[in-house]
Amino acid sequence: MKLTILGCYAATPRTMTNPTSQVLELNGHMFLIDAGEGTQIQLRKKKLKFQRINHIFISHLHGDHLYGLIGLISTYSLLNRQSDLHVYGPKGIKEIILLQLRLSNSFTGYNLYFHELESKESEVVFEDDRVIVRTIPLDHRVYTNGYLFESKPGDRKLRIGAIEDLGIDHCYYRKIKQGGDITLEDGTLVRNEDITYDPEPTESYAFCSDTYYSEAIVPIIKEVDVLYHESTFLESEAHYTERTKHCTAKQAAMIAKLAGAKTLVLGHYSTRYDDISLFKKEAAEVFEGTIENADDGVIFDFTK
Repeated sequence: MKLTILGCYAATPRTMTNPTSQVLELNGHMFLIDAGEGTQIQLRKKKLKFQRINHIFISHLHGDHLYGLIGLISTYSLLNRQSDLHVYGPKGIKEIILLQLRLSNSFTGYNLYFHELESKESEVVFEDDRVIVRTIPLDHRVYTNGYLFESKPGDRKLRIGAIEDLGIDHCYYRKIKQGGDITLEDGTLVRNEDITYDPEPTESYAFCSDTYYSEAIVPIIKEVDVLYHESTFLESEAHYTERTKHCTAKQAAMIAKLAGAKTLVLGHYSTRYDDISLFKKEAAEVFEGTIENADDGVIFDFTK
């Protein structure tokens, strides 16, 4: 599981900072999460093979999380993209994008699918044999979702030496990898755990931006491996949180503690602050797990 922060600052882009966008690589997938201005430029700077992105998850329709999407969709057309592209986001995202494409006479040469979200309850929005993605309903000024990404368990690993010693034929290997026991010709039952190793551990990542402090999300993200939680303000500016529906670093740490997260990644900083190390310092007063400060261009490798 690898996370590349393309942008992690609030509100407006600046010469040295970018609004929210990140790439999550998980179990063979490359997911784009939010697409603030400058997303495709950051993708190129980090030399990411962004043609691999087939699923884009947008949290809400505020510009600092959305305005880079139309540019990326248009660039894909110029690059003669052929594979399908799926966009998940609040109801209205289809109208926003298609209006721009229609008025610029720039319809895509590839299939573009929109999955518009309206539910205020957590729901599965994507699933295949490798990954499952659920929404995390958030409390913001407009309809907003975070997303929980979870890898699925892979096959068990064969103990080749043990299998060969027992004379088990290759035709049973698939059954063994899937957890099945084997009965030998003499009737002996060979239990799966005696001829396999456990599969690679599963991994989970929760993206929560933007949101007011809400303990309602805790059951959804319980024991998540990595939690990215917005921390727009420090406690000294906590009086802004109710009006803006954002959080402080301390509040993000409280959510991480309640959820039993292993790692907390802070981001979505207000550009009023010059020293983002203060966010980690504040969160550490509450949360005893690993704390990381997101910053533009930073790559986190969380592979177990």
